[in-house]
Formats: sequence, structure tokens, C-alpha cells
Amino acid sequence: MSVTVSTSAARHVSNFIAKRGKGLGIRLGVRTSGCSGMAYRLEFVDETHEDDVVFESNGVKVIVDQKSLAYLDGTELDFVREGLNEGFKFNNPNVKDSCGCGESFNV
Repeated sequence: MSVTVSTSAARHVSNFIAKRGKGLGIRLGVRTSGCSGMAYRLEFVDETHEDDVVFESNGVKVIVDQKSLAYLDGTELDFVREGLNEGFKFNNPNVKDSCGCGESFNV
């Protein structure tokens, strides 16, 4: 099982943590939401929890809780620019369908 970040995402996360002045890495997870059932969560982490699984990818620690790991296994977090927009993109091989607006998915 693994969750990774692209070099672009790692650079963005590392820069943000440096500006923030603290942080262990990022937490990726899922929550029930949206028309397709699940939505991604992404937050910066200052401490881990007992049930967390920690991966390291391109120099960044990626923390995932046990419950979310089943939905995120094999996912790569990327940071992309599309026209005037930029942001994180989840490349998740487990997704079977997603809603039209791109906010939620199901596996």
C-alpha cells in the first residue's frame, strides 16, 4: 500500500510548510460528501495519531488514517496548473465514477 506526491506537489507542500514555520507533512483522507459519495480531505499536519500510516514521497511525509487508506491506496497527489487555475489533483486509480463538478467520487 502506498500514497505518493509528485515532485510538483512536494515542492508546493515544502514551500508552504517553510512559510508556515512548522509542520510534519500533509494528511490525506476521505469523507462522506457530494453527489457521488466521497470527497478528498487535505490538511497540513503538526502531529500524527495512533492509527495513522506515514509514507514518505519526494521528501514529503504523507499521513493517511487507516480508514481512508483503503480508498486512497495507489493515489498520487499532484499540483497542476490548468490555464489560470492551479491546485492539487488526486490521481486515484480506485475511482470508479465521479460527479460532473469533480467535487466527489465513488469507488
